[in-house]
Amino acid sequence: MAALLPLSLTACSVAPVYQPPVLATPVPAAFKEAGALWQPAAPADAVPRGDWWTLFGDDDLNRLAAQVQVSNQNIAAAVAAYVQAQALVREQRAGFLPGVNLSASGTRAGGEGSARRGTTTQAALGASWEPDLWGRLGSAVDSAQANAQASEADLASARLSAVGSLVAAYFQLREADAEASLLGATVQAYERSLRIAQNRYDAGVAAQSDVLQARTQLANARADLATVQRSRAGYEHAIAVLAGQPPAAFALPQGPWVARVPDVPPALPSTLLERRPDIAAAERAVAAANAQIGVQRSAYFPSLSLSASLGRSGTSLGDLFSASGALWSLGLSAAQTVFDGGAIAARVEQARAAREARVANYRQTVLGAFQAVEDQLTALRTLQAQEPLRQEAVSAAQRTEEQLLNRYRAGQVGYTEVVTAQVAALSAQRSLLQLQVNRQLAVASLVQALGGGWQASWMDGTGGAPAATAAPR
Repeated sequence: MAALLPLSLTACSVAPVYQPPVLATPVPAAFKEAGALWQPAAPADAVPRGDWWTLFGDDDLNRLAAQVQVSNQNIAAAVAAYVQAQALVREQRAGFLPGVNLSASGTRAGGEGSARRGTTTQAALGASWEPDLWGRLGSAVDSAQANAQASEADLASARLSAVGSLVAAYFQLREADAEASLLGATVQAYERSLRIAQNRYDAGVAAQSDVLQARTQLANARADLATVQRSRAGYEHAIAVLAGQPPAAFALPQGPWVARVPDVPPALPSTLLERRPDIAAAERAVAAANAQIGVQRSAYFPSLSLSASLGRSGTSLGDLFSASGALWSLGLSAAQTVFDGGAIAARVEQARAAREARVANYRQTVLGAFQAVEDQLTALRTLQAQEPLRQEAVSAAQRTEEQLLNRYRAGQVGYTEVVTAQVAALSAQRSLLQLQVNRQLAVASLVQALGGGWQASWMDGTGGAPAATAAPR
């Protein structure tokens, strides 16, 4: 036993050396759709980090984001899962230490013809220890640690997703407020147009069809206003649930829409995807699967266990403290699987296949991240180019509507032309509002596609896996 102790202290691991997964093709230094917006560069302090939603400069949004991070139930579930994963790491590490137990018993026997009569008392202190000769426990700890780090990344992903959903719902709610204000003003304008048509009809200078067309326009505008109000209520309900509140107890008053679109920093490289929590979680899952190969391989080798106990026995409680009642034992046991029909080999093969599956999942996650960034870059570029055109269309449509309405009052054109101009003007204004909110949503989606401002502690070298293992390769 004394000879085996040094051997156990220099135990070797049979797990394969972990190599971070690599992509099948080289990772580009910059994004294809960046155009003049982005160029290859090193990460800079200007990169959005931490409270990225504050870039939009909306106080109500900032307040709601803080509330979501405290009260959102998906985040709470992710926090609990992370605590559970940390506890599992501590459980696995406990296997390195010997187990100690204390036992005590007392029996009384008797009866006619019994060979043993009287009272027997026993107390014993026992210990057992299984040396980690082949690194099974170490591999199990490595796997649990990697899973805990993946759980940390899942927690960050839950936070990013919850706040991202809030930002999307909030901006769409504010756009609905702006659209409701537009439709409210439109209803008032259509009511005036109806009075004009009615007056001209009463004066006998216009046909009844003009009045009917005006009423149709007014009814459609009122219906559109009701639809927007319904959509606004749905966004408000979604925000309430994200903030951990029942919709009935939550209200977000109508307020001004800060249609601010943050500028995209001019130097953001593709390596920023290292901060995406789903990529980090996928890479840690590969590390955990790799460690499980070592756990399964260790079954090929014999297992040893050491045990010792010290106790006392006697016919009374007082006898437990006498020298004659002392008992002790030391033991060494070894076990080796001789034949299992290939079960161990099958489990090792399963572990290898699981690692390959995690590698494929990691690669797909990285590729999906690149796609998400490229998509949002395209959206930003096209929406930015469209906005001045939409504004020009709004201006032209409003002037056309005003001129045709004046000409209708003068009896120079029919009401059908006025209706056409009114439809075009309202459509142009609503399209401009939708484009403005889409620009905000595209920036928010881009920040999320880059991983937001999150960076786990083990990614910056402060603990756990080295930072290099979290990079998409």
